[in-house]
Amino acid sequence: MCAAAAVPTTEIRCMLMRGGTSKGLYFLAEDLPADPAARDALLLRLMGSPDPRQIDGLGGAHPLTSKVAVVSVRPDGGVDYLFLQVSVDRAVVSDQQNCGNILVGVGPFAIERGLVPARDGTTEVVIHMVNTGSVARAIVTTPAGRVSYAGDTEIAGVPGTAAPVVLDYRGTAGSSCGALFPTGNRSDTLAGVEVTCVDNGMPVVVVRAVDLGVDGTEDPAALEADAQLCAAVESLRLEAGAAMGLGDVTDATVPKVCLVSPARHGGMFNTRCFIPKRVHEAIGVFAAASAAVAWQVPGTVVADLDGDHASREVRVEHPTGHTDLVLEVEDGTVLLTGSVRTARKLMDGTAFTS
Repeated sequence: MCAAAAVPTTEIRCMLMRGGTSKGLYFLAEDLPADPAARDALLLRLMGSPDPRQIDGLGGAHPLTSKVAVVSVRPDGGVDYLFLQVSVDRAVVSDQQNCGNILVGVGPFAIERGLVPARDGTTEVVIHMVNTGSVARAIVTTPAGRVSYAGDTEIAGVPGTAAPVVLDYRGTAGSSCGALFPTGNRSDTLAGVEVTCVDNGMPVVVVRAVDLGVDGTEDPAALEADAQLCAAVESLRLEAGAAMGLGDVTDATVPKVCLVSPARHGGMFNTRCFIPKRVHEAIGVFAAASAAVAWQVPGTVVADLDGDHASREVRVEHPTGHTDLVLEVEDGTVLLTGSVRTARKLMDGTAFTS
């Protein structure tokens, strides 16, 4: 009796990392199929999608833990970073947005994989964000020429401390929609609600929480359980997508809808961000950067909140704490968007598809 032939197992090299308040799989572009359809099918299999629990894959059953970074070296010594959002319960992989949290891990990953030579002390990695065409400069902690993840920098939404990754963004304004205020206005009425549509690295619809009948301090789970609110948010998002030049966004992950309310804990303003169906346990870096522009510029729905709207340092409150940004806007032009975040390598090895 002959033994059955073994079925070849597909093995893919990858690194599992926490970047900011998200978690995802990091790949070298050369390790993935060049064909986007084949690549996406592979990523769905690796993440275990579509399945609400992602029980047969590496995903964490939440959009924040079902993300992918694809990284490759550039002739100029920098790296390209393609972000892919893998849906949890649908067979969808989207490249229609950027992710500032997963971005935090790109610098350390590029150094670990030898794409950028490490220096003693700190190493600069210039990251070109393929999704939007914008550029970030990451300063990574590299004592003795090796990436260090240990440090005393703390960010809200992440337990413990880690080494800082300093990020200086360039070209974020209008990177997805072509303009900082894609509708041409600082305030619009969409779906019967006054909003500000803004794109400073992430297309975001900023709306006062009170205008949607909530306080803005509710737990994410409570907001998600409010069927009437969720329907109103989705109606607003669909109308805003068309107004922002994004077309029919029914199956897209952008724009995000960010509910704003007065700050409670010393920040500039408080947020609850739909991403787009679930509510973020914190807030994405670029969503925060977009909302913060609305904070600084007169004539938006956030402009009437108390506080120093000219401040260069903007603290954005969210369900698990705050995100600190450095932002400079002059006459409606973004001069600087920056942040200090952390990342940590969780696993490096081989993933299997069968």
